[in-house]
Amino acid sequence: MINISRRTFTGFVGAAGALSALGLSGCGGGPRIVVVGGGFGGATAAKYVKRYLPSANVVLIDADKSHFTCPFSNTVIAGMNDMAFIERKFDALANKHGITVVTDLVVGIDPVSKAVKTKGGNTFNYDKLVVSPGIDLKWGALAGYDQAAAEIMPHAWKAGPQTMLLRKQIEAMPNGGVVAISAPGNPFRCPPGPYERASLIANYLKRNKPKSKILILDSKDAFAKDKLFKEGWEKMYDDIIEWVPAAKNGKVTRVDAKAGVLETDFEKIKPAVANVIPPQSAGAIAISTGLTDKSGFCPVNPNTFESTLVKDVFVIGDSCIAGDMPKSGYSASSQAKVAAGAIAAMVMGDKPAPMSAINTCYSLLAPDYGISVAGVYSVQDGKIAAIKGSGGVSPMGAPYQFRKKEADFAGGWYASISQDSWG
Repeated sequence: MINISRRTFTGFVGAAGALSALGLSGCGGGPRIVVVGGGFGGATAAKYVKRYLPSANVVLIDADKSHFTCPFSNTVIAGMNDMAFIERKFDALANKHGITVVTDLVVGIDPVSKAVKTKGGNTFNYDKLVVSPGIDLKWGALAGYDQAAAEIMPHAWKAGPQTMLLRKQIEAMPNGGVVAISAPGNPFRCPPGPYERASLIANYLKRNKPKSKILILDSKDAFAKDKLFKEGWEKMYDDIIEWVPAAKNGKVTRVDAKAGVLETDFEKIKPAVANVIPPQSAGAIAISTGLTDKSGFCPVNPNTFESTLVKDVFVIGDSCIAGDMPKSGYSASSQAKVAAGAIAAMVMGDKPAPMSAINTCYSLLAPDYGISVAGVYSVQDGKIAAIKGSGGVSPMGAPYQFRKKEADFAGGWYASISQDSWG
């Protein structure tokens, strides 16, 4: 996932030995690396910085005691798994890898004094800072949709209480009710996510509420892996799922949560359950620190993921602008390794290796029906771009056994990346 030259690696080992000889290893006088956010990006960055720089004092700060992953959260909504299945704790990072884990909310970053401040009143100074706060929802960008509306029409786009709220609403819905999913325009976290969600909810409805329907109201006219999704829907959910693209009045322009109404340009819809996924931006701490541009996301050096706006701050995951790489958990993990290698090289006085990253994304349409997409990325003409001929998507027209294997692979993929990030 990251290309480290022999010279760079030798530098890591030699420098770590030299620092140890001077009594500067561990939590002593080694480089201070602070990581904000404990998701796929932040957890992986903390782990790999410590691996590449054993002398470093690595601090991981997250507002919660554990992290609930967005990958596989749709299986919780659809009743296939419980919340414990997607919970990841930080114990191994602290106890096995020597990372200082702090449960607190970061409320300020001062790039001048190189200090991170938390709600609990703590200050952490850094030499290099990794910011991986995920996304924040742009309240009000969709008329009528704010925090209060989300308690009635859940987004469930941040795994946690919202995940269970949406699940309970679907379970309580009468047989024959309609679930409406409002899908946002690009860019947003996990491009195939709304369509996997629709698929797995449809699977639940088919078994438990066979008279019910799903209506996908889309702000786009195409979406990730759309041909594969539509092929699966035709096979399994042709009478359950209806996808309405923007060109056919699918874009939701306003919501009235109290009335339970979704509005498009020409129609008002009152479903039994409304899952509203609003427009998104970089995490709030990235915005307040001045790491974002007018897009609402963070421009970075494509070779290192160092912010182009604030020196010695690296932004990875959903908050950064990463060219062709989608906003996914696997992308965040891969970017974390690139950033960790770059940080280690910079600390050692070496030049970071050329950037190389990957993304793999599995989507479930049913417990035994999976599809996938993969890509390999490098810097081309100053931007992160997919390498031609690398990766690919699941084939159209594949038989059941192929789809079943991909569903099995999805489970193995999730276990593997979770172990790599938090294990």
